[in-house]
Amino acid sequence: MALLDHSLKEKGIAHAFLLLGPHHIGKRTLALNLAQALNCDDPKPPCGHCHSCQRILEQKHSDVIIIGLNSSAEISIDNMRELHSLAKLPPYEGKCKAFIIDDSEYLSSEAANSLLKILEEPPPKLVWLLLAAEERRLLPTIISRCQRLELKPVPTEKIEKMLIDLYKVDPAQAKLLARLSQGCPGWALSALKDDDILKLRAQRIARLSSLLTTGLEQRFTYAQELATQFTQDRKPVIEVIEIWLSWWRDLMLMKGSCKEAITNIDYEADLRKQAEALSLNQTKEFLANLRSIREELFKNVNPRLAFELLMLNLPRRTKNLAGV
Repeated sequence: MALLDHSLKEKGIAHAFLLLGPHHIGKRTLALNLAQALNCDDPKPPCGHCHSCQRILEQKHSDVIIIGLNSSAEISIDNMRELHSLAKLPPYEGKCKAFIIDDSEYLSSEAANSLLKILEEPPPKLVWLLLAAEERRLLPTIISRCQRLELKPVPTEKIEKMLIDLYKVDPAQAKLLARLSQGCPGWALSALKDDDILKLRAQRIARLSSLLTTGLEQRFTYAQELATQFTQDRKPVIEVIEIWLSWWRDLMLMKGSCKEAITNIDYEADLRKQAEALSLNQTKEFLANLRSIREELFKNVNPRLAFELLMLNLPRRTKNLAGV
């Protein structure tokens, strides 16, 4: 972040930034802080307390626009057309306009090309802030026109200590949230504030475990559910895949007698039973299938066929061996 601080001090801010990192790592927070710095009334921006900083923090500032998926499958050309119209206008409330595109890797091809055109001839007093978890999904020409800033995952021990010291979380709960966050403090704080996040996780794990003992009819029904959801809103389905990846990675670790490294520490007993019921090859192959489908879902593959193939490859165990 030293480069960013230097740019602000020297008044040589880039016209576009690409903020990279996993979900909940703090990309949006950094983007809002940068927007505050560009519009702050204090000699040492961002102060966080002036009228402009507060308006931006509350996401009420007329010159700071945020777009994202908003329960849609992709960011459409219509979204970009609206931003293009706003880009032609001078700042209304502050010193500089800031357009934040969250999940920018989900730009449709038309939207991405539209963005590229405006990045090639950037309007004055406007900074674009692209947020992405998957850099390789973006057009290389868009990446080349942005100042790249990557946010690295935070060590688990630091997140655990933060939860205990700053938020007075019970040590056992802090350890669990820190492990599940996978280096993203924003996720840990969200889960701390919202019990539904862990409840939804438990439901998804239960569904995954139940599929180990069901037949193809039930599996294909679930595949259809996922495919339908994916066409309407990709995010929840990607979250399911990420939970499954975490679970099957833990099964691999259990098979290798590395239980101290597992993520889902609240399910250690269940993981042990499932690991005993599966061979090493079954575990490795299905983990590879999960990684493959995550890649394929970004390539306009038929989601129903992809999920049905995944269900066909899911190992089947008897109820007394499944363990959950």
